[in-house]
Amino acid sequence: QVQLVESGGGLVQAGGSLRLSCAASGRTFSFYTMAWFRQAPGKEREFVAAVSRSGDSTSYADSAKGRFTISRDNAKSTVYLRMNSLKPEDTAVYYCTAEYTTVIHTTKKTYDYWGQGSQVTVSS
Repeated sequence: QVQLVESGGGLVQAGGSLRLSCAASGRTFSFYTMAWFRQAPGKEREFVAAVSRSGDSTSYADSAKGRFTISRDNAKSTVYLRMNSLKPEDTAVYYCTAEYTTVIHTTKKTYDYWGQGSQVTVSS
């Protein structure tokens, strides 16, 4: 089992920045591809960004490209999501997730473990 705990969410004005963190425990962190998904009220959970096990490969949703940066620190068993130029449409619960794989997937059904989520609210 892998336990994931997100932190760093909150309320921010449009144009502002936040950094989400996700601390993992339970298994060898570097064996897992890590990703962030988000879910807005009344909408499906959607892919935001993912990072490979070593951290040298990333993937982003079109909505996140150029504004968000995913990174990881395997020594600290933590993955991060830096979000800049935030927009009201970025408002959602952000979930950290892990998959025991060597590749990056962008579909939620392939991921094995999920955190409890962190609320991000962007005011206009």
